[in-house]
Amino acid sequence: MSGDRGAATVVAAVLSLALVILLSVVLQLGAVTVARHRAEGAADLAALAAAAYAPHGQQVACERANRVANGMRAELAECRMNGWDALVTVRADLPAFVPGGRKASARARAGPEGD
Repeated sequence: MSGDRGAATVVAAVLSLALVILLSVVLQLGAVTVARHRAEGAADLAALAAAAYAPHGQQVACERANRVANGMRAELAECRMNGWDALVTVRADLPAFVPGGRKASARARAGPEGD
């Protein structure tokens, strides 16, 4: 057919490319969400571990928090005791296919119930 200009092929290629881009964005958002949840869980458990060891001093409590965070594939960025309260910040790596090289982070506090 001499009147066929290939418009359907071009439209199909553009739509396919748009679908691939959309799926890539959704996959990256999902990966970031999973990393964020992992960081939040690690921060919560690290803070609880530090609070449990608070009577032994800040160094021992923060060492325990570090072990818990490392066990959850996260890194303890900050740990400090404020009286009996443990305050921690944890960072978790994002998957390699997520551009930017940033990390998901979360903070948590644990200790006895206050006023």
